[in-house]
Amino acid sequence: MALFRKPQYSSMPARPDRPRDIASKCDQCKSILIRQELEKNLRVCPRCGYHFPLTAWQRIQYTLDEGSFCELNAGLEPVNPLGFPGYDDKLARARKDSGLAEAVITGRGLIEGEPAYVGVLAPEFMLGSMGSVVGEKLARMLDEAGAQGVPAIIFSASGGARMQESIFSLFQMAKTSAALARLHRKGVLYISVLTHPTTGGVTASFAMLGDINIGESGALIGFAGPRVIQQTIGQTLPAGFQRAEFLLEHGMLDMVVERKELRPVLARLLRLHRGGER
Repeated sequence: MALFRKPQYSSMPARPDRPRDIASKCDQCKSILIRQELEKNLRVCPRCGYHFPLTAWQRIQYTLDEGSFCELNAGLEPVNPLGFPGYDDKLARARKDSGLAEAVITGRGLIEGEPAYVGVLAPEFMLGSMGSVVGEKLARMLDEAGAQGVPAIIFSASGGARMQESIFSLFQMAKTSAALARLHRKGVLYISVLTHPTTGGVTASFAMLGDINIGESGALIGFAGPRVIQQTIGQTLPAGFQRAEFLLEHGMLDMVVERKELRPVLARLLRLHRGGER
């Protein structure tokens, strides 16, 4: 049974798609922000610090050195292995709306001159949900990073495993975890960056298995959502529950980093890992 189509290789477009709106409203402080001002600040509200969601290509643009990113397995596309009703149409709409073949982009590039393999989940494609192709692309990227001895970084932003692929989606938790175990045995660094939101089977697998786990400021991180938990246990949850800062305080993350600091922090960690900075 085929789970995906033949892969291809491509390079990053010269410029990722830009939003067409002239202004945006901040979800937190409700300020009206001019698009140019917001983008100059890496889509972080300059008034309250709220981190707007990023597309996968925006994340790559803000993090990697210009022109350095080479995408891997760009054409690897999912199929409908279980004949789930309406899934083919949903995939077609997601491809059209996002311009992506799947909910992850993987490749190799430079961060302040430091080489790294990078996987970026795409919330604009079915909420970044993890299906068989997402797991396959990440596993291939991690195996190549291990073969080359180059550190790997994954940026997570996902609603969890994709229900339309059922057990095949759940298999990806084991597949990615096994790929990370192989990477660990080779002594290659893996950094996990958890952005808003990181939930479900993604949190329960590769997102929390980093040698270094970094949360982006204000990100919601957890398995089930806070509303589901509160309804299940019948108790009021503490303020800030499941936010990155809460997880850092309770030992689940190594650091919380604001978006404008993320690129230099990653570059420094990569330099430290190769012994280039003491």
